[in-house]
Amino acid sequence: MRAISPEESCHALDLSGLEQPSVRVWSAWLAGELAGVGALAQLDADNGELKSMRVADAHRGTGVGRAMLEHLIAEARSCGMSALWLETGATAEFLPAQRLYESAGFTQCEPFGSYVFDPYSVFMTTRL
Repeated sequence: MRAISPEESCHALDLSGLEQPSVRVWSAWLAGELAGVGALAQLDADNGELKSMRVADAHRGTGVGRAMLEHLIAEARSCGMSALWLETGATAEFLPAQRLYESAGFTQCEPFGSYVFDPYSVFMTTRL
């Protein structure tokens, strides 16, 4: 992501961000190989943000991304969240991610939380 987006437009959490108490992280493994990761941040009692979702290049198109997304949505519901939000890239490299989120009911929206308009970002939300 950092190779295709300006630094100020990269909103993925680093290790210290992933270690915050409001963030939970999951990993997907296939045959002993890391296939994907995803994180869910609790924004408040009712809202969550999908963070740092990534599928390893070797596992793209295998369903790992969809399985991770479904898992994150289920976890958000189990925590009592009623809405999820996300920020993803706006360039062509991020179109598969945007399509995955749309297929799960996410729609584009205005920037949320502390985000501001950025031509390299797409913001999405869904009600649970």
